[in-house]
Amino acid sequence: MEPHKEPDTAKIAELVRQLLIELGEDVNREGLLKTPSRVAKALTFLTHGYRADMREVINQALFTQTTEGMVIVKDIELYSMCEHHMLPFFGRCHIGYIPNGKVFGVSKLARMVDVFARRLQLQERLTEQISQVVMEEVGAKGVGVMIEARHLCMMMRGVAKQNSTMVTSSVLGVFRDNLATREEFLGLAGRRS
Repeated sequence: MEPHKEPDTAKIAELVRQLLIELGEDVNREGLLKTPSRVAKALTFLTHGYRADMREVINQALFTQTTEGMVIVKDIELYSMCEHHMLPFFGRCHIGYIPNGKVFGVSKLARMVDVFARRLQLQERLTEQISQVVMEEVGAKGVGVMIEARHLCMMMRGVAKQNSTMVTSSVLGVFRDNLATREEFLGLAGRRS
């Protein structure tokens, strides 16, 4: 998928200004004078994943390495926004894969998470997108991704459940086909350091 163009922050700021008026705010009071511009800049940053090019993110950071062991990167912090209410969700992503002659530079996994998290998202889709790109880009024998996140749309509104955590997982290749491999990943990913 080709990256999107940069958003028009002036247009976004005007829309935010109109939203504040519609909500009953005085957009001329001191505290709100620069809010539309700030929100436009924040939304542009929080959705920069739409404009990222995965080829540039990976940037040829694939290295030849013969290993049969599982590679796991745990506790990758993620911040995203729920596509239903445009409220944040945040948590940790755990990625495991079994190489097939190639490995990623370790920081690239965290960067991939950011590319997909910095969009309007569903946690379920986010989990799948990460697992698929890891599988495809490194040609892994198998991939497992687990995300644990807290959703402000559930905490601040609706059912208002403050301590709920959503957990999603996606397993591909040998992680899906081999129960022992899947259980090893889920056990290691879920284990606290």
